Amino acid sequence: MPEAPTIDGGNTVWLLVSTALVLLMTPGLALFYGGLNRAKGVLNMMMMSFSAIGLISVLWWFYGFSVAFGTDVNGFWGDPGAYLGTKTFLAETDLWGATAENPSGIGVPLYVFMAFQMVFAVITVALISGAISDRAKFGGWLLFAFGWATLVYFPVAHWVWGGGIIGGDIHALDFAGGTAVHINAGAAALAVALVLGKRLGWPREGMKPHNIPLVALGAGLLWFGWFGFNAGSELTVDSVAGLAFINTQLATAAAVLGWLAVEWIKDKKPTMVGASSGAVAGLVAITPACGFIAPWAAVLLGIVAGAVCALAIALKYKLGYDDSLDVVGVHFVGGWIGSLWLGLFATNSVNSAITDVVGASDGLFYGGGVTQLGRQAIAGLIVTVWSFGIAWLLAFAIEKTIGFRLKPEAEVEGIDLAEHAESGYDLSVAGGSGGGSAFALAGIGTPAGAAGTKPASDESEPVSEKVAG
Repeated sequence: MPEAPTIDGGNTVWLLVSTALVLLMTPGLALFYGGLNRAKGVLNMMMMSFSAIGLISVLWWFYGFSVAFGTDVNGFWGDPGAYLGTKTFLAETDLWGATAENPSGIGVPLYVFMAFQMVFAVITVALISGAISDRAKFGGWLLFAFGWATLVYFPVAHWVWGGGIIGGDIHALDFAGGTAVHINAGAAALAVALVLGKRLGWPREGMKPHNIPLVALGAGLLWFGWFGFNAGSELTVDSVAGLAFINTQLATAAAVLGWLAVEWIKDKKPTMVGASSGAVAGLVAITPACGFIAPWAAVLLGIVAGAVCALAIALKYKLGYDDSLDVVGVHFVGGWIGSLWLGLFATNSVNSAITDVVGASDGLFYGGGVTQLGRQAIAGLIVTVWSFGIAWLLAFAIEKTIGFRLKPEAEVEGIDLAEHAESGYDLSVAGGSGGGSAFALAGIGTPAGAAGTKPASDESEPVSEKVAG
């Protein structure tokens, strides 16, 4: 006879700590994105992250968790009523993963697992905002976030982790969110950036980060919180959680070196923005693979991801889309690298769940052939097409109804003042105004071609711009 349901204190505490760490990542993202942005839009940039915490948390509690982790209905979504917010789950039997044969599951209360997955949903939505800084109405952003979370993130989380088509049928691997989070958000970011169009003056005008120490602080908080993101995704305190933890550190450290090497070769100077961006690229790439590959493969992954993402951020200039903070170049590209890496280096020797639980295979370099590589590619393509398509339709519909793109005069004045009636900095100066004022120096309220500014000569020639996100 099975034993009575029992809460596992160690697993529960670790998941609670991991939840708090992942929640910290969204304010960290706000600082990272805010520092990369221009001074006149820093508050709006941060508001998009903080508003995601408020909106997505409530949606997740009410129906998102049910859609993602409710009993599978058809491979595409879970039973919407399974964990509906009108219900409560405080009985001693309400433990995540509990079955008749194992009434304790992993020994973690259902609400703890719900909260852990909630903060994943929050930051995935917030990631998209970096592509559309300085030009998206705040009301349009909230409506987009609501629609995209409902139609894309919640179902995709089910496809990948809730027993849906990607994890349950295709048997693709994703330990902590390479497909469900980064490819997903990156594809949506590209779609919305295309609908909204370019910022006024881009790429001919300088739009460099206004506060690099803020960028470094945000990157540091992201790095810190990511240990909960990755190691916490094991859900239990065991050797695989330790593997995910060390792989997260190694890949991220290696990616910093990979990014800086590219900067040193291309620009002759390594930068703090580059180091911060390299760290984020490494964190993104190791996310799907951290619990499925050996540490040596994690180091190699970090080097490759750092170097490739450093090169990928130039794609927006070649292809002509204005991805303000390089969500596509870092999250979309980095997510793809990490996901495909599993098709090469995943191995049951470090995690038997690859075969025993997910039904996947070893990677190419561990004798598994190209089977798993094909699965990873199919999973990434499915999520890319779905996320991009729905995001484009949502953004287009919002633009044609309530309006999504900020008016040009408001964009010139600054989105912080136009949308929120506040400014991130007191830039007033005693006496005088115009081209030499602190506002003008910060790029606030100074339209292209105004007195004291140099007219642009060729809109097709971008200025040097050290941004990533």
